Amino acid sequence: MIKHEKIFIKNIYYMLSYAFTSLNQSVFEDIEKEEFEDMHNLFAAILAKGIGQQLKQGLYREYLNKNEDIAGMRGKIDMPGTISKKIAKKQLLTCDFDELSENNLLNQVLKTTVMILLRHAKVDSEHKDTLKKEMLFFSNVDTIEPTSIRWTTIRFSRNNQTYRMLLGICQLFLEGMLLTTEKGEYKLASFLDKKWMWWLYEKFVLEYYIKHYPQLNAQASEIRWALDDGLGTMLPIMHSDITLSLRNDILIIDAKYYSRTTQVQYDVHKIRSSHLYQIFTYVKNKDSEYEGKPHTVSGMLLYAKTDETIHPDNIYQMSGNKISVKTLDLNLKFVEIAAQLNAIAKDHFKCI
Repeated sequence: MIKHEKIFIKNIYYMLSYAFTSLNQSVFEDIEKEEFEDMHNLFAAILAKGIGQQLKQGLYREYLNKNEDIAGMRGKIDMPGTISKKIAKKQLLTCDFDELSENNLLNQVLKTTVMILLRHAKVDSEHKDTLKKEMLFFSNVDTIEPTSIRWTTIRFSRNNQTYRMLLGICQLFLEGMLLTTEKGEYKLASFLDKKWMWWLYEKFVLEYYIKHYPQLNAQASEIRWALDDGLGTMLPIMHSDITLSLRNDILIIDAKYYSRTTQVQYDVHKIRSSHLYQIFTYVKNKDSEYEGKPHTVSGMLLYAKTDETIHPDNIYQMSGNKISVKTLDLNLKFVEIAAQLNAIAKDHFKCI
């Protein structure tokens, strides 16, 4: 089976630092200088630094509803429960009340992730020692079943914004590296699965251009269908991975992370038809927005390089638009990865 070449662990850190911009803070600078041999230590180091920083600010607490039997009045009296205590001749009141607690979902996710890391043999004792000390402050926080976490329901507010990056790292770790055994125990996969690497790859490329080429207005934008009658309620929404624009010069990039970049039939390598149709559709619909104005709209399929022997590097002129297919080699020093992305921007936008 053809796979991606092993991506340097250091490059995964750099990709994460773009995807989660708060990783660029000074508190994480020493991680950038550290050498990692596996993903587990990288995640352990990031969480150790991030949780340590959060502890300085204080763990997030929120009001949780409780129903308890207590000697005095608190909150509202639960009449059925109180009556049953009277019948049983117990001098207690059953009360409903709200209590400010650190035992909430955000802290539970952090503790659950750390406890799994602590059980893994590949995590260095240095990181384990730090995490164990930090977990002393989580003594009143429960661990939860990782597969039960409904990530889409987690909401961030002004009071817990500092958890956004930490929870993102936890989700990437738990969903991307966690495998369940038949006994209900957990072991860690050797690498992130394709779904999460695809997300990280897209996010990294987008954030790289946002940071280093602000003049290109990089964004994951919606592309409107070019309809004659304007009735498109049942049509799917078109979202580009990355759209770069300088005045009326547009480049739409579709980032692809696949185990194979091409289709092979009878030993003949061809570009995946569905991918080509998709980028062509994006380009032609975007092109129609500028009808009657001087403009250029181009498209690019940007694949993460695999260990295949053939890597597409083609440019096609299709109905007045340029469509290119390229690969990005992630198995290089980061400065060389950056050079590849820089070349894409400079080759297309000649004036930058």
